[in-house]
Amino acid sequence: MSKLKSIRLPKYVKNKFFITGLAFVIWIAFLDKTNLMFQYQFQSEVNKLEGQKEFFIKEIKQTREEQQELLSSPEKLEKFAREKYYMKKDNEDLFIITPAPEK
Repeated sequence: MSKLKSIRLPKYVKNKFFITGLAFVIWIAFLDKTNLMFQYQFQSEVNKLEGQKEFFIKEIKQTREEQQELLSSPEKLEKFAREKYYMKKDNEDLFIITPAPEK
């Protein structure tokens, strides 16, 4: 029992403001609805969405360039329609050859 009495705590640990501040920090860090783990997950989600945003901005820019290119020339528009949507002229026959599935 004498060993317990011999352990002396610093004065600031006994201070009510220190104890209140420590309780507040523990509450915010671990027990609150928006604790540190939630903040970390939220920030990682934000970073992921920002990366996707950059990707889609580049895709939109590329699509707009392709659109301008197609609308500028009737020959390119016809080529695109034939390759992408298998369109044909009235007097043509169209044969679509697909590769055999790999086993």
